[in-house]
Parts: sequence; structure tokens; C-alpha cells
Amino acid sequence: ATISIIGLGYVGLPLALAFSKAGFQVTGFDTDEEKVRQLNSGNDANGQSDSQEIKNALAKTLQITSYPNKISTNFVIICVPTPVDEKNKPYLKPIESASEIVGKNLKKGSIVILESTVYPGITEEVMKPILESGSGLKCGTEFSIAYSPERINPGDTQHKLENVPKIVGGYDNKTTETVSKLYESIIKAGVYKVSSIRTAEAVKVVENTQRFVNISLINELAVIFDRMGINTLEVIEAAKTKWNFHHYYPNAGVGGHCISVDPYYLIHKSEEFGYKPKIISSSMEINEFMPKHVANAVLKHLDKTKSIQKKILLLGLTYKENVSDIRNTSAEKIAKEFAKTGIKVYGYDSFLTGETIKKMGIIPVASLDEMNNIDCFLFLVAHDRLKNIPIKDFKRMSSKNALMFDIKGILNKDLVKSFGLEYKSL
Repeated sequence: ATISIIGLGYVGLPLALAFSKAGFQVTGFDTDEEKVRQLNSGNDANGQSDSQEIKNALAKTLQITSYPNKISTNFVIICVPTPVDEKNKPYLKPIESASEIVGKNLKKGSIVILESTVYPGITEEVMKPILESGSGLKCGTEFSIAYSPERINPGDTQHKLENVPKIVGGYDNKTTETVSKLYESIIKAGVYKVSSIRTAEAVKVVENTQRFVNISLINELAVIFDRMGINTLEVIEAAKTKWNFHHYYPNAGVGGHCISVDPYYLIHKSEEFGYKPKIISSSMEINEFMPKHVANAVLKHLDKTKSIQKKILLLGLTYKENVSDIRNTSAEKIAKEFAKTGIKVYGYDSFLTGETIKKMGIIPVASLDEMNNIDCFLFLVAHDRLKNIPIKDFKRMSSKNALMFDIKGILNKDLVKSFGLEYKSL
């Protein structure tokens, strides 16, 4: 069988490499010509896939291209982003564009699989008509469709593609069986078949919405406990001693391309059916409030210490640890809050280029050696690289009453205080 993967990001590239390794003839397609050029030289800009692994696949059964006429294969798997627009409504242009490209190059007997995170209905209501229109073929008789949600967790070396069960829902039973066999060739954890495409779509939305709501709950508790002078991280560690307590940790706001976006997709679809979700909507409000809460806590410290220069250094600017992805990152939102007060915000993240940091409205710091008189060190994500920086280095960079604001609890509180630095966590 031949396979095409449409979209070579965090989801598509690992999938292409896995199928190639399993012996399939794989075409990796992306409209970004620079990305295609980089990948053909073995370089994954996201830093998630090994260069040698890419080169090995290219030398065997993988071709990477930006030419759509190369994607007329037995299976076509669409892995494109599903963001929201400025009004937080689903932005479906990536799926629509990908479906148009696939439709124009679809051959009879093919199966098109969507992996992008969507609300229930998109595969059959959006993708299917575009495929039929572009190809002139009829779904169900001349080609088929399926949905299998991506479950990639960027930066996670434990829960890799092959170790996480794959959900599959097909247009009909035959398609479900065929697609399941395809994925079984690369997924060691196996495949879980569901009764319909819409059920499979709902699975992914539930996974992400549940996580989003739980993190929003713990964030709200952190806001409450902060006002009470209680350390939320200590509370969580103690609560974890009970067997049925599910632990989540507070942050400066949920980011990324998935968890921070998917609830908006579900709310949108739910409202079409006449119901306005209450818990999910409230969770959205908490998430949008967190960057303001963090910024206000820093400003409060600066006022208390009567800092004149007001220099803030953000450490870890991506949406989560050990990745280079800045989509919906709280760092940018926090920087905007500080910008309202005219404070200069510096940012350090070895996963990002200075140019990327500058576009976020943050002054890039190439080396911590160049920093001095910092009033607040704001640790936003738990990059392993940040954990290894000695506290004495921060002491050297600090002003007289500097605050170490440890959002994710990566620092040793007592050690920080032993250097005469003030410590705070969410």
C-alpha cells in the first residue's frame, strides 16, 4: 500500500517516519516549501524527530514534497492545524485547503483519513463534500473516509506514537477494518474501533476538554490560595497521597495548538444544537484570566519593593516544556500585560531564535551573562535546560529585592532563599 501524509508538523512527520519504517511507500506533503527543503536535508525545525531517522527514511521509502500531484496514493492522511480565529471561532481553512488539494488528486478506491482535532461532524460535513467535489468521485462507493484523532504529546519521550492506542472510526465497517489494519502495522499499543466517525471525533474533544477543565480548576484554586497565603503546590503534593485524587498543576494559562483551542470547537458546535456549555465556558474565562493574574502578582512585588528600573526576565517562552512551539503561549499574553504599564520585558529561551522572541513583543536575550539588575525572574515553563542553571547565576543578575516567581515549581525554594532571593510560586 502507498500512503500520503498531508502536513508535516508535530503530528504528520512522526507518522510519515513510522509508516516508512514499517516498509510502506510514503509521500510526505507540505505546502511550506522551506519546511520541505529543510526536511529533505534531514532537519526537523520542531526538534522532535531525529535527523538521522529522517535521512534513513528518505534513503528508503519516504519522499517529501510540495508537489500535490505526488499524493495519489491508496491512503491519504490529513494532519493539518485546526486553530481558532480572532473571535475564538473554529478556523477551518487549513482543513478545507488540504481537502481541496487531496480531492483534486484523489484516485478511485482510496481512503482519506483525518487526524486533525475537530468537533464532531467536520469529517463528514466539511471534508467529505470538498473531496467529492474535487475528485468527481462518490464517497462510500468510489472512495472512503475515516477519522483517527492524533494523540501526539510534543516533548514527551515516554508516550510516543507507537505506545498510545489509536482510535479509529470509519465511514462504514469495511473502512474501519481496513484503516485499523493500517494503523496496527505501526501502533504497538493497538487500535480501538468505535462505531462512527462522529464518535471518534468526540473522543479527542473529550480528552482535551477534560484536561483543560481540570487545569482551569486547579488554576482557580491557585488564585484563591494565593490570596490566602497558601502554597498550592504543597497542597497538591499532600492531596496526592489519597488514591483517587487526580493531580494537575497550576500554570500561567493553558497554551498550545490543542488543549487551549479544542474547547472552543466544542462550544461552537454545542451552541449550534441550542446549548451553551457552562463549565467549559467558565474554564475558558479562568484560562484567559491567568496571564493577568501572574502579571498583577509581579507588578504588586515591584510596587512593594519600590523598584525604579522595573526589569523583568521571562524564562521559558514556549507553550510547554522542552518544545519550540509558541502557539497560544502565555508568555506573549503576559508580555502584553506588562507592555500596558510601559515595563521592558526581556525573554530567554534556548529553544527559540531571537527573531521569534522579538515577534512576541519581548526583548530577546541570547545569553544570561549579559543580564543584570533584574527585579523579577518569571519561570513560565519547566524546560530541563532551565532547571540546570545554578541559582548563584540568578543572584548575580538580580537587583536588591529580586523575586524568583516559579510558576511550575522547578526551583528549590530553600536554596533560592539561601541566596537572599525572594521566592514565590502559583
